[in-house]
Amino acid sequence: MDFDLENPLTSLKEHQFDTIPDLFASESDHMPSRNFLKCLETCDFYSSFRQEAISLILQAQYSCNFEPILAYLAINYMDRFISKQEIPRGKPWILRLLVISCLSLAAKMKNAHFSLSNFQREESFIFDMQTVNRMELLILDALNWRMRSITPFSFVHFFTSSFELKDPPLTQALKDRATEIIFQAHNEIKLLEFKPSIIAASALLVSSHELFPVQFPSFRCSISSCERVNRDQLIKCFNALKEMVEMDWYNSTMDTVSSTRTPLSVLDRHCIKSESQTTNISATALPQKREIKRRGKRLAITASDNMVQLNFSDSSRANNSFSGEICNWSIPQAP
Repeated sequence: MDFDLENPLTSLKEHQFDTIPDLFASESDHMPSRNFLKCLETCDFYSSFRQEAISLILQAQYSCNFEPILAYLAINYMDRFISKQEIPRGKPWILRLLVISCLSLAAKMKNAHFSLSNFQREESFIFDMQTVNRMELLILDALNWRMRSITPFSFVHFFTSSFELKDPPLTQALKDRATEIIFQAHNEIKLLEFKPSIIAASALLVSSHELFPVQFPSFRCSISSCERVNRDQLIKCFNALKEMVEMDWYNSTMDTVSSTRTPLSVLDRHCIKSESQTTNISATALPQKREIKRRGKRLAITASDNMVQLNFSDSSRANNSFSGEICNWSIPQAP
């Protein structure tokens, strides 16, 4: 049976309310370290590293048809790992290896198929399974083997059970909308400071504000009365999620308007002309970029003793000779 994010402490399908106190008590153990948010806000390297990693995970989700929950779990592992492990700079292959390993671990937890060869079909960095397994051990060690992550999904049922919604379809609509918001919130840096329970409660409040505005005050009172919920954090998170949702709606509206508008003004025509010129320039430069790419170096990473061996193969050389470099990032041997 695969891991259920709604019931991380039990393998039963029915939600166990006797585990709720344990969820609240343990949720902080499944969050990134406390200084992680400050690090992302002050260090461009870690901020860019995280954003690119999330982008790769989401690309894998769509290209490999993974369930959204699998990608969510992989991002959770990735955040917790880089918040506790210093990432060496100047080694771009580390990003790819970390993403692959987090996806592999998430797939194992969800009992889903993960093909390393399919994921690396168009990659410039190639890893063998032994290297990925060693990286998985490094992640497991950093996360103290806490892979049954406590996430906002673990608290959704608990909070909705206190709402006075007697119509199951309405309850399901509320959960579905809250789920969409939770998925979206996982990419926002400023929301990393909030506990999973606070994000779940806030997502449900934002959803109820959208879908059931008349009943919203009652829902807000119900959640606020929960003794395990910090009201100040709830208000702060609710406002952040509401702003995120409104900004997403605004951007979607602007995209729709931009795709349907016609050039009625001189300014519109000027913009279109400029875009056309840019396209021509890009088309001219494209063959040059392709030629550079063909001459580029292809990297392969294999396991060697207790270290990761990074080999560079220059495809432009007739003899296909190799030059090696040993990185300083030690990956433990698989048991």
